[in-house]
Amino acid sequence: MNGWMGTILRVNLTDGTITKEKLNQKFAKQYIGARGLGTKYYIEEVKPDVDAFSPENNLIFMTGPLTGTFATSGSRYNVVTKGPLTGTIAASNSGGTFGPELKMAGYDGIIFEGKSDKPVYLLIEDDKVSLEDASGLWGKAVPETTDTLVAKHGNDIKVSCIGPAGEKKVLFAGVMNDKNRAAGRTGVGAVMGDKNLKAVAVMGTRSIRVAEPEAFIAACRDARQKLKAHPVTGTGLGVYGTEILVNIVNGVGGFPTQNWQEATYDKADDTGGEALVEKYLIRPKGCFGCNMGCGRLTKLNGKYDDIGEGPEYEAAWALGGDCRINDLAAITKANFICNELGMDPITLGSTIACAMELYDKGFLTEKDLGGPLNWGDADALVDFTMKTGMREGFGDVMALGSYRMAEKYGHPELSMTVKKQEMPAYDGRAIQGIGLNYATSNRGGCHVRGYMISTEVLGIAGGQPHKMDQFATEGKAAMLKIFQDLTGVVDSSGICLFTVFGIGLPEIAAMYRTATGETLTDEELLKAGDRIWNMEKLYNLKCGFTKADDTLPPRLLYEPIPDGPAKGKVNELDVMLKEYYELRGWDENGIPTPDKLKDLDLAEN
Repeated sequence: MNGWMGTILRVNLTDGTITKEKLNQKFAKQYIGARGLGTKYYIEEVKPDVDAFSPENNLIFMTGPLTGTFATSGSRYNVVTKGPLTGTIAASNSGGTFGPELKMAGYDGIIFEGKSDKPVYLLIEDDKVSLEDASGLWGKAVPETTDTLVAKHGNDIKVSCIGPAGEKKVLFAGVMNDKNRAAGRTGVGAVMGDKNLKAVAVMGTRSIRVAEPEAFIAACRDARQKLKAHPVTGTGLGVYGTEILVNIVNGVGGFPTQNWQEATYDKADDTGGEALVEKYLIRPKGCFGCNMGCGRLTKLNGKYDDIGEGPEYEAAWALGGDCRINDLAAITKANFICNELGMDPITLGSTIACAMELYDKGFLTEKDLGGPLNWGDADALVDFTMKTGMREGFGDVMALGSYRMAEKYGHPELSMTVKKQEMPAYDGRAIQGIGLNYATSNRGGCHVRGYMISTEVLGIAGGQPHKMDQFATEGKAAMLKIFQDLTGVVDSSGICLFTVFGIGLPEIAAMYRTATGETLTDEELLKAGDRIWNMEKLYNLKCGFTKADDTLPPRLLYEPIPDGPAKGKVNELDVMLKEYYELRGWDENGIPTPDKLKDLDLAEN
C-alpha cells in the first residue's frame, strides 16, 4: 500500500493479547484516515449505548495517510472513543512526533479493547510489541512518565501517555504526547485511565512508501511554499503563536469575558502573544514536518518559576479573560500544570470561570469551595488547576466540567457548553457563524470542526482572501458546511488544520493523491469529508442526541452583549440552523434523509 503501512494493532487489555491485522483498505479509501478511519472502525465495533467507562468502550489511536510523510505538517494522529464529558463520538487530534513514529514502526493504528486489571503500558519497537507493567509509573506526571520511559528504552522512543488527571478520570483529561502535545478534548485521557493504560511508547525504523515520489515531493513543496508566503502561516503564527488572536478577537468584540457575561476585556493586551514574546518566550517550536512553528517554549521566573510549553490562544483565554485574570505568569503556570497533569485547559478554565460566577451570585459558598473564588484571583486559578487535576477538595467537583458542576448547584444555564463541552474563545453573538459551528459540532462545543473565525474575522478561506461580515447570518450555513467537510478531510489525512490558513483543498488533494495513488477528484475527497461528518452524526443520533442538542447556552441566545463593537448582539441560531439542515440534506429534525445516506454510501449504517 502507498501512504499506509497496511497493519493495525489490536490490543485486548483484559486478557493481554496482541494481534496484527490488515488495514481495511475499503474503509481507508472511504474515510481517508485518522479521524474518519478511526471513527469508522469504532462504530463498527462499539454499540452506541456503551458507557464511556466500560471495558466494552474501545480506545483507538489512528494515523492518516500523510502522517509521517514529507507532507507539510504531517504530524497528526487521532484518539477516537466515546467521550465521557459529552457522551458523543470523540476524536481528539494531536501533533508532535508520536503519530509519525507509530507509522514508522509499521502501524497505521492501534485498537485497545477491554480493561487491564493493573496499570500497563504498550511498548512498540518495530515488529516487537508487548504490554509492560506500569505500576511504577502510576501517579507520575506526564514529563516524569515520558522521561522514565525514554531512560529505560532509549532516546528514540516517543511517548503518548496520561497524567494523574487521566488516572483519576477527570472528565476532560487528555492524552499527552511529546510531553506537551495533547489530544485534549472530550475526555479521551479519562477513558485511557479507566482502562489502566498509562502509556504507549513507540520506536520505528521503517520508511513510508508513496505512490508517485516525484509528484508527491513537488506537491509538498508547492504547499510548503504557499504556507511560507502567507502572512498567517509564514509570519504570524511563528512570531506570536496562536496567542496573536487575543487582540484581534478582542478588537472585534468577540472575546468572551467573565464567563461570557461580556465580550471585550480591557486588560486583554496583558495576556496576548506580544506580551508572551516579550516576557516569557524562549523560542518557537513546531511539530514533525512543520514549517509554521506556532508552539511556544516558555520560561517563568520568580513566584511561578517553571519551564514548559504554551499557552495557546484558547488556553490563555480560558485561564485568563474568561476568569477576568490578566496575570500572564499565573495563566502560563496553570497551563503548565494542565500539561503536566494531562487535562484540557479550555474546559478547566471555563469551569473555574463558571464557579466564579456561581460564587459571585451566591450559589456557591466559601464553605463549598474551601475559601473565596473571586473574579481576577490569579492565585486561586493556579490552586484550583492543581486541585482539579488531582481531584482534591472542590477540585473533585470541578473535575466533572462546568455543566455537571453548575447543575449540581441548580444553575446549569451558567455553564457555557454545547453537549456538555465548553465552548472556546470566540463569542457566537459577535461572530454568528462560529455560534452555528458550536451548536452543530458532533463532539460538543468546538472551534476546530469548522473554523469560521478564518473567514469571519481573519478574512481567509482555503488560503485565499474571503471576508464575511461577522454580524451577518446570510451565507454562514453554506460556508460552515464547506469548512466542516474540509476539516474532516484535513483531520483524516494526518496534516495540521492550521495549514488551511495558507492552502486549500487543491493542494491537500494533490498531496493525498500522489501519496496514496488514489484517483479521487477534489470534489470526491471533499465528499469523503461530508461522509465522515454524517457518520459521526448518525452515531450521535443512535446515542440519543436530538435536534434539541444542536443549540447554544441561553446566554448567547437571549442576553445581548452589553458593550463593545458587538453591543446588543445575540446569536441568531434559529435563522441559520434551518438552512444548515437543508444544505446538509437532513430533515427538519436534523436527521440525514435516506437519499442523503444513499448518496454517501452510508445507508447500511
